[in-house]
Amino acid sequence: MGDKSTGAKLPDSAYTTMPWRIREVTDDFHVHDVWRISTPGAGPDDFPAMHAAMRGTGGVNQQKGLVKLLFAIRWKLGALLRLDNGPAGTSLATRLPAALTATTTPAHAQPPFTPLCELPTEAASEIVNRSVHAVMHLGWAPSTAGADHELRMTVLVKPNGRLGRAYLSLIGPLRHAVVYPALTRRWERAWRERSR
Repeated sequence: MGDKSTGAKLPDSAYTTMPWRIREVTDDFHVHDVWRISTPGAGPDDFPAMHAAMRGTGGVNQQKGLVKLLFAIRWKLGALLRLDNGPAGTSLATRLPAALTATTTPAHAQPPFTPLCELPTEAASEIVNRSVHAVMHLGWAPSTAGADHELRMTVLVKPNGRLGRAYLSLIGPLRHAVVYPALTRRWERAWRERSR
């Protein structure tokens, strides 16, 4: 609980002005959030080290405390409302060139997300269900707060009808107040404590 994050919400342009490869196949998605994760001392080639450190913390499902409770509630509601059953849409992997999908494997999965690609300065994974098709993009970029590089987490969304729009509106305040700050703290701690 003692960790204080130095991460922050960024404007959409922190994602849209960068030449990320995932942008080639996400024209029909919109930017839902962009967050910076502080990585003091990071250089331009340190994304693989950061990504490995993040993997070591477990997926978003393996958070603690209130975040863990929120995810448990989400999965219970999903089961009750059948949000995660049946046909939910087509994976973005079908749009990506084979050379990009070959950059990752199911072993890289961080449930509930499925990996799409992993490159030297970015990685993307997706979740597809009856409420929303979402992409979590991790990008490595020059820091907005200093001379180092930083991790930027962008959430891209394509809501499925009224249900999806209502779902995103409902969870938005919880994501901003609880989930993203907790993820940011956890990932910043992973960077600080990584094996060098």
